[in-house]
Amino acid sequence: MMPNFDLSLIAVFLQQLILLIPAVSVHEYAHALAADILGDTTSRYAGRLTLNPAAHIDPMWTILLPLVLFVSTGGMFVFGSAKPVPIDYSRLRNPKRDIIWIGIAGPLANFCLAFVCFLLVKFFPGGLAGSLLATLGGINVFLGVFNLLPVPPLDGSRVVAGILPESLSAAYLKLEPYGMVILVALLWFNVVNMFVLPLASAIIRLFLSI
Repeated sequence: MMPNFDLSLIAVFLQQLILLIPAVSVHEYAHALAADILGDTTSRYAGRLTLNPAAHIDPMWTILLPLVLFVSTGGMFVFGSAKPVPIDYSRLRNPKRDIIWIGIAGPLANFCLAFVCFLLVKFFPGGLAGSLLATLGGINVFLGVFNLLPVPPLDGSRVVAGILPESLSAAYLKLEPYGMVILVALLWFNVVNMFVLPLASAIIRLFLSI
């Protein structure tokens, strides 16, 4: 006997996955661009200084992770990532300062794209285009906020590492191998509902009010 699949949920997942791909591509491109501007050309020669999603998509982080989260949360939560941009911090002009700018660049790019999306929504009220733009905007805001969590290897940890004194920064970044375990624990303890969603909702309301 064939299992019953909710086709509407499958359609929602595919739509969000398709829109997630440009969001993570813009995010990683911003990291690569910031590093390139600040002196490290590693990402340029690795072919990552591009908006082409093919250069950034990772089967595990961009496809499998969103699917697992979507299924495990009953269709309420989709989050994904891309292949991390390779960065040689020793080639940066001021590594301690530049790590902050590189970390901020990804979320900032997502917020900028989200702002443009919500601005364009006003020109397509009630239609399919408006709905897709609003969804893309929401995904970008959520991606930006989530990545600002101070958990290695998320972008927020780069900002914290740049602010902390050198000795504390090195100890803090040693948590990176355990980052996925920490993130799973945070998800288990509902950090998304307690922190990410309220802040993302506030940013979306702000963008819509402009």
